[in-house]
Amino acid sequence: MASQQPSLAILVRAPDGFTVWPGPPYPPGSSPPQRLPKTACSATSFSSDGSRLLATVASASATVYDCSSLSVIRSFDLPGLTAAALSPTGSYLQTFQKSSSPQVKNVTVWHVDTATALYQHYQKNLSKANWPMVQFSADESVACRMATNEMQFFDTNDFTKGIVYKVRLPGIAALQLASAPGSHVAGFVPEAKGVPASVQIFSCDKDAQNQVVARRSFFRCSTVQFHWNKGSTGLLIVSQADVDKTNQSYYGETKLHYLTTDRAFEGIVPLKKEGPVHDVQWSSSGSEFAVVYGYMPAKATIFNKKCNPLHELGEGPYNTIRWNPKGRFIVIAGFGNLPGDMAFWDYSEKKLIQKAKAEWSVISEWSPDGRHFMTATTAPRLQIDNRIKIFDHTGSLQFIKEFEKLYQVDWKPESPERFGDIAELTISLNGIKIEETKKQVSGQGSKSAQTSSKAPVNVAAKPAGAYRPPQSKHTAALQDKLFGGLAPTGGEMSKTALRNKKRREKQKEKKAGEGSSADDS
Repeated sequence: MASQQPSLAILVRAPDGFTVWPGPPYPPGSSPPQRLPKTACSATSFSSDGSRLLATVASASATVYDCSSLSVIRSFDLPGLTAAALSPTGSYLQTFQKSSSPQVKNVTVWHVDTATALYQHYQKNLSKANWPMVQFSADESVACRMATNEMQFFDTNDFTKGIVYKVRLPGIAALQLASAPGSHVAGFVPEAKGVPASVQIFSCDKDAQNQVVARRSFFRCSTVQFHWNKGSTGLLIVSQADVDKTNQSYYGETKLHYLTTDRAFEGIVPLKKEGPVHDVQWSSSGSEFAVVYGYMPAKATIFNKKCNPLHELGEGPYNTIRWNPKGRFIVIAGFGNLPGDMAFWDYSEKKLIQKAKAEWSVISEWSPDGRHFMTATTAPRLQIDNRIKIFDHTGSLQFIKEFEKLYQVDWKPESPERFGDIAELTISLNGIKIEETKKQVSGQGSKSAQTSSKAPVNVAAKPAGAYRPPQSKHTAALQDKLFGGLAPTGGEMSKTALRNKKRREKQKEKKAGEGSSADDS
């Protein structure tokens, strides 16, 4: 490991553009400095290795920055631009432009440094399942794309050769290339005419291109999510059906399947609780994976790569799991429509460190060095109470900043191996912890003036603008149903509940009186 560790950085995008902050810790009471003046854009993203940054303006242009100096490497004028993506090391830029006819090739692979168009083809539709059109391995030695009934491979040393070989897979609807290394590729074929859906794994070796390495078939599946491990030896598949035939879930039915490239395991992951698969993530080593699953309160379990359970992380209102890049710490949390509970675990010690809360969070991720955990509430998912929170690895809140509107926040990727162990820098984080307290609201000034200038200082924990349905405040039965009995319930009944109880008692007394009168007559 090099003696000079890389510095952390955070990308922040708001309505007035994007900027880059240096990473934490930040001096108490200060706002992070901007390494780059705010620049107008409609979307931003880092390359997987964090060396380059892409900023696009819809229907107009794409600009690639060098992340070390934040200087512009190359800018592309692209009329009708709809989507763009960088390859893992930032060598190639892939763009999708609106096209009026099939004769106009609207998908282009560019060489960033020379601004040369290396490969072009026509694509009618753009969707989450087929973008980026060309997938790369982490070292960009393998590149492939999904086409009608086949997977097509390129020579990354010379894209001008076009398609160099193909793997035939009739009915293919989704593809996922293993990235580290790019040794295998998985293809998904939906069920049709009574034939079950299937996932098949092929070798990327040209000499073994049509030999199926592993295969799994299943019914009741319309879409899948692929999760390759580091080493490309194991593939987790979350299969989802639009309709749950047991009628227990409005959101359909999900199952977790597992395939290994050595065929040591081909089957369903043995989960101990019925219900949906909320989230799954591999450890940084690729030898274990964690799953959050089941009806609320959901269960969290860690398995080894032989699919044997290793450790239980308990139950709670959880739907998210985030494994620390260094492999030692784990956060399980309940975001989205759940109340934002978080549990910080030390996996090496097999113990719960601390519980915390980050209400209304949309984004959550560990920093590359594994020392900080960031959550964010962003638009358009939520139009109010947009904010960034940063916790340390033990769950102590370190930083809060609020925004009138926040679209995106991301850590700049770095290799975790470039950072030292967490114990080396924990001393520097002591004394920075802050507490959330109620904001003192004055009658003067707008919300933006109150929240944008200084952070982290006494930021509101629960602003009054958030909506809460009346039932969730007063009905203990509903809280038990939603949160598995984990939501706190008060001992006193609300005014509405008391009023309803008195009305029911009066009705019972009235009926009893009418019954006794009828008996006397």
